[in-house]
Amino acid sequence: MEQTTDKKSDKNQPANKEQFNRSIGLISNFALGFTYLSPLTAVYSLFALAVTLAGPPAVWWILIVACGQLLVALVFGEVASQYPITGGLYPWARRLWGKRYAWIAAWIYLWALVVTITSIAEYTATFVASLFHYAPTPGNMLMTSVVLLLIMMGVNMSGTKNLARVAKIGFWCEIVSVIALGIYLLIFHRSQPFSVLFDSMGVIAKDGSYGTAFMSAALMGLFMFFGFEACGNVAEEVKNPGKKIPVAMILSIVFGAISAVISVLGYLLSSPDLLNIVTGKIADPIPAILNEALGSTGATIFIVVAIIAMLSCILSLQAALSRLIFSFSRDRMLPGSEWMAKISKNSVPDNAMIVSCLLPVVICVWVYFQPDNLSRITAFAVIGIYISFQMVVLAALRQRLKGWKPAGEWTVGGWGMLVNFLALAYGIGGIWLLAQPTDSEAFIDRWTVLVGLAIVILSGLIYMTLAKPFGRSSAPENDAIEYATRLNTGQDY
Repeated sequence: MEQTTDKKSDKNQPANKEQFNRSIGLISNFALGFTYLSPLTAVYSLFALAVTLAGPPAVWWILIVACGQLLVALVFGEVASQYPITGGLYPWARRLWGKRYAWIAAWIYLWALVVTITSIAEYTATFVASLFHYAPTPGNMLMTSVVLLLIMMGVNMSGTKNLARVAKIGFWCEIVSVIALGIYLLIFHRSQPFSVLFDSMGVIAKDGSYGTAFMSAALMGLFMFFGFEACGNVAEEVKNPGKKIPVAMILSIVFGAISAVISVLGYLLSSPDLLNIVTGKIADPIPAILNEALGSTGATIFIVVAIIAMLSCILSLQAALSRLIFSFSRDRMLPGSEWMAKISKNSVPDNAMIVSCLLPVVICVWVYFQPDNLSRITAFAVIGIYISFQMVVLAALRQRLKGWKPAGEWTVGGWGMLVNFLALAYGIGGIWLLAQPTDSEAFIDRWTVLVGLAIVILSGLIYMTLAKPFGRSSAPENDAIEYATRLNTGQDY
């Protein structure tokens, strides 16, 4: 039975609450997810680290993680199609399991997004410093990062249509600076054979094993393939979300994998000094490769394009975080919820957006005092997001085992149970990789990721126990089977 475009979706929205306008189509929704996923950001930020850890074979992590996250996206797609609600992971977890479970999942996700925005702003600041030729000192990086965050907040607060427009601009900048540049380097500047992709170039871990070294390079792929869930975070602003959001998620991952592989291949195979990159003698390899292949002017142009793409990524991240905070606040789950649950005349949760900007600014100040910890807080952000992702995947599997058959307009049919099991197994493996300690002898440095995660989880549990925020809302919970039955019988049109 064909359903009306938005009626089914609007049934999920809380009654008597502020509402968004549906102004985002499939292409804009895909562009939002793609720019949030931002293969350029991951490649430019972590290329050197991955190659020094595992040599050229590090590129294979892109395909490994893309396949795993595609399984997760299929699970998310079915959930989002049945529950196309703003906030993404929080309302999904609530409807699949319950209010307490959803609260802690969203708390972890919230702080992981805050740290992700911080890390990308800091990485972008280094490119801005390179463009304008000033020293990347901690003070300069702090000021630059704060200015970038404030500018993107202003764009976000100007309206959803502008968010969609900038997302499209960021999408094309990603295409040019990742796919087009990668193809150009492969065709006109290739100086290495393709066999080098299977050559570790002498890299081994401290235990003498290349396998351990290869596993340590997983961060490049793991950092790259989240963000597709942003397509669902703005569900109440998407036209016909039950059909379009799952497709946009899948497209984000597929195009992200293709573009990232082309980009990394271009840099690896066009570098005549690849061994020096692997050994770390060339500390900042991408500008060096671009200067050699394009000249200083061409390299500058591509740095500008890269900065625009990375700013678009920050914009998309801020939008996702603000919608999560808004969704949380709409259910009165946070201090100051009434203030953060308001929508402006531009159909934007302005107050939630302000918080989405200020929290990363606070983390930027911490990075100013601990500049060497940027890669570690990046790993913390990724493990937090993976845990919150897998809480939704686990909740979906629990409902399937109880008999749930997703009833949205988009499903994977009889493959759902197998896909769900494989997505959970993949996610657990990714979390294990991210939790591995560093080689540092200092306890805090060695276990930064898990210490940070423990602080976030413990503080969330303490607040949840004392304030009981999960009891303030009458929003539906744990109703996947019941709601699917209503949809299948036409009771929720």
